[in-house]
Amino acid sequence: MDFTSMEHFATHLAKVAVGEVIALHHGLEKCAVLVEKTAKAEIGTYQAAAGPFQDWAELADVTQEERERLGFTPNDPLERSGELGKSITHETELLEAVIGSTSPVMEYMEFGTSTTPPRPVLGPAMFRNKEKIKKIIGAAAISGFVGGSVIHASLGYDMETDE
Repeated sequence: MDFTSMEHFATHLAKVAVGEVIALHHGLEKCAVLVEKTAKAEIGTYQAAAGPFQDWAELADVTQEERERLGFTPNDPLERSGELGKSITHETELLEAVIGSTSPVMEYMEFGTSTTPPRPVLGPAMFRNKEKIKKIIGAAAISGFVGGSVIHASLGYDMETDE
């Protein structure tokens, strides 16, 4: 690329910097949506261990009996009315994403209590998507640097098709 002046070169660098932030934001949004979907899908099914997160303990017999008494299925952990899953959302702003729940129940489930073992949802959802997240952010970084949405087969991720 030839630049006719320092001003043209500086303008080019500014465009690259802005393009990088936009591409990274786009990639981060894709990551946040992915983790949110995974977390919502974990509600109602026993989860296997994922990284530092232990597998979910079987619901106690007394808990299963209480669930049935209240009109719920006996053995679908964290699933009752569907509200817990609906409470999981995400927000992205520039280069920051927050994925969480608006329900206070999620805190107890994520970390457990003195009487209830932890049934983490958010942490494992992040961990289960670790490789996809790396590909998405890597592709976004390259795409932003080269100035457009480019397919990066070497990274195994296409920013346009989510594959």
